[in-house]
Amino acid sequence: MKKIQPRHIILPGIVLSAIAIFGLSRSVYGHSMNTDHQIVEESPQQTISVGINEKYPASIQQWNNIIIDSGNLYGVDPDLIAAIILLESGGQPRVISQSGAVGLMQVMPRDGTAENFICANGPCFTDRPSIAQLKDPHFNIDYGSRMISELIHQTGSIRSALYAYGPMDVGYTYADQVLSIYRSF
Repeated sequence: MKKIQPRHIILPGIVLSAIAIFGLSRSVYGHSMNTDHQIVEESPQQTISVGINEKYPASIQQWNNIIIDSGNLYGVDPDLIAAIILLESGGQPRVISQSGAVGLMQVMPRDGTAENFICANGPCFTDRPSIAQLKDPHFNIDYGSRMISELIHQTGSIRSALYAYGPMDVGYTYADQVLSIYRSF
């Protein structure tokens, strides 16, 4: 019986690794985007990412690991999450807007100013977390990422999801601002 030399194992391993990396790079997020930002499902793969674009400022980079974890968990491109954070809070985890939105991803809580918002069926945000919960960076990014993921799947497009995620009185301006940041990084 012929003994296999280590060099006979290494080369096929390198080739297989290169093929795997190429395949992974083609469908890192388990979907592709067409020019209208429609999500086209290719496979049920989970998002795999090693980091947000290094051009994001340090105020966003500091949240890299949480952004990656949430992006992977909910199948959202981490650079899209980073773009939302950059526009919404500039990376400040405890900021509260005039409308009452809280934290990195500026999520409306159930309490504070937001508890006074009334929708057709009663208070708008009763099913939301509290201000205290949303001031926690990990919780805020996780919650906001899940929201944007659900909106992408409900609406079928990133732009429409961002329209629904953003302020109600600005039309598509918010969505287009986030997409502009997203494209630039």
